Amino acid sequence: MNLSSALAISAAGMSVQTARLRVIAENLANANTTGGSPGANPYQRKVIEFADQLDQATGVPLVTVKAVTRDPTPFPLKYDPSHPAANAQGYVKLPNVNSFVESMDMREAERSYDANLAVLQVTRGMLNQTLSLLK
Repeated sequence: MNLSSALAISAAGMSVQTARLRVIAENLANANTTGGSPGANPYQRKVIEFADQLDQATGVPLVTVKAVTRDPTPFPLKYDPSHPAANAQGYVKLPNVNSFVESMDMREAERSYDANLAVLQVTRGMLNQTLSLLK
């Protein structure tokens, strides 16, 4: 593998982890967003899917964002008949966002981003050393 391929792979990894962090931030920001009318669905957690894609120009396999989909986990119910989104039985549908899961996903995405950044920095250092040898 040449150094430009290593740069492309680590840059793609950083890009998808950035997208993942954006989805996690959106989930956390809407963790308490209920529906606006009786029986309405609240915010539905989003999940990101990755895919391998071959870069046609370089022949390097890269990771990309395949899709951002909605989590099909059922909404938890809370009994609160005074809430504006309560159904006829007095239950309010809450978002299916678990802040603990989101925090763990955020930590994993951060570590993956940092690992790709370290590869990028090491590769850049190797390129600089190669250039200094050629002088």
